[in-house]
Amino acid sequence: MAELGKGYQPADTLYLWWTGDTARPMLIGALGMVRASRGVSLRYAANWLAAGFPLSEDLPLIDTEFLPSGKERAAGAVDDARPDRWGERVIRVLDKPPRLSLMEYLYFAGDERFGALGVSVSSDQYLPHCLGPLPEIADVAQIDELVRRVSAGEPVPAEQRRLIAPGVTMGGARPKALLDIGGEQWVLKFSEPGDYVDTPLIEHATMTLASRSRICVALTQPIALARGHAVAVKRFDRTPVGTDRRRLHAISANVALKAAGQDLGYPELAQVLRRRGVAKSSLGRVQMAELFRRMVFNIVIDNTDDHEKNHVLLMNDRGEYELSPAFDVLPSGQALGYQQLRVGADMADSTISNALSEHAQFGLKREEAEAQVRQVVAVAAGWKEHFASVGVRAADIESLAHQIDRPFLADQRREWGGAS
Repeated sequence: MAELGKGYQPADTLYLWWTGDTARPMLIGALGMVRASRGVSLRYAANWLAAGFPLSEDLPLIDTEFLPSGKERAAGAVDDARPDRWGERVIRVLDKPPRLSLMEYLYFAGDERFGALGVSVSSDQYLPHCLGPLPEIADVAQIDELVRRVSAGEPVPAEQRRLIAPGVTMGGARPKALLDIGGEQWVLKFSEPGDYVDTPLIEHATMTLASRSRICVALTQPIALARGHAVAVKRFDRTPVGTDRRRLHAISANVALKAAGQDLGYPELAQVLRRRGVAKSSLGRVQMAELFRRMVFNIVIDNTDDHEKNHVLLMNDRGEYELSPAFDVLPSGQALGYQQLRVGADMADSTISNALSEHAQFGLKREEAEAQVRQVVAVAAGWKEHFASVGVRAADIESLAHQIDRPFLADQRREWGGAS
């Protein structure tokens, strides 16, 4: 299968496939180049119209050509099948497509892209771009060197290209690769060139701290390098070993909110969960409350890179949405004072009072929301001790403290019961 993507020629039509069941991929429809917007459209195939489901709310099961909503975008949920900025860089350096359009980025993102959508050169057979067997822990040092090469625009030997996969996450510019650990897939993330702190280890520390706040997070493990660390993040869009191995359909908050005609905000995402979340159980309300905790945690730990592609919804077979485990959670080190998503009445301001201003949108009474804040703040107040316990260097903790413990945030934590 690793050879199937070779010989690719630029085409204005490719084919979108459902790969949830890898043994039985199903044609979803045709992808078309939209030259006016440099985007990509989707038209469902007849069989998908008869037996499939809407990939997102703005892609209902009707026989029409769905156009992208903006320049250099793909229609609806298809836009989440594209590689992130690092993936685009890998494609430019390693694959060197004869044309660089969104069609090429969608194709060369490959068979192991995020979620359950696949892109093929054929409508009759699923023929994706494949790289070969995934690297393992023993290959990490070699991957680290290849990441340096790609970052510098240097050539990578053909036999080593399989070590770096371009389509593994929805958003971000940090170097990354896929890794096989014990038969399961993990995303391996590295520092960016010029990072002055050990960012991967800090991400592991922050994610494990978040879990203490009753936030469901993706599993992480730090991996030591010659200098610093990488962090391995277990994929949550794949079912685990020992079950019926499936790929899970995943859409970003960006796609979900735009499809619903909503602004990009936490309260708006909570309402999508209320309306489209798991029915017939209390999980929907539980997840709305967890989204509130995630918002508060991001505020008090100074994670202001909480943009709409850093929140993901997983879709089940009934078309219901569930929050994915949290990922990409770490201090941004910028002291911006505002989040990337709307928080409350004061728009994106990074304040607990702003978070509480629309508590009802998260299905919480005022006293319930305040209790959630106190729980999160109590955990976040011990961030220094926790970071030190997982091996973050004292110099890095001191550097982060200039932002996390600045009066703007420290005073808020103190007001809500956190240590000064």
